[in-house]
Amino acid sequence: MNKRKIRVLIAKPGLDGHDRGAKVVAHALKDAGMEVIYTGLHQTVPSIVNQAIQEDVDVIGLSIMSGAHIPICKKLMELVKEKKIQDKLIVVGGVIPSKDIPVLKEMGVDGVFPGGAPFDEIISFIKENVKR
Repeated sequence: MNKRKIRVLIAKPGLDGHDRGAKVVAHALKDAGMEVIYTGLHQTVPSIVNQAIQEDVDVIGLSIMSGAHIPICKKLMELVKEKKIQDKLIVVGGVIPSKDIPVLKEMGVDGVFPGGAPFDEIISFIKENVKR
């Protein structure tokens, strides 16, 4: 029986125009055998959630370099609950101070990967925690 690939949506919310890291992570996930959908820059949280539903992804990954990770993730988690898609694994990466990691996890974010996190760590976390 052929197992379906893990499907990951990588999104850049807000006005953050820096997407090199998101593209590099997307490439690493593809190399690890995952199917990756990259939404591009300047996405709204509602559009990210809608794309995740339309694409039937297993993982929603946000790349946030702007420092707005707390309000963005709060809005994301509210919409995830509202749309009843809590089965999606939620991961966030980018410029995230270590003091904010517990705050994000308290909100329901499953994994937090500050800049410089090793690709192997991200890949392993997704493979071990995806809710399928």
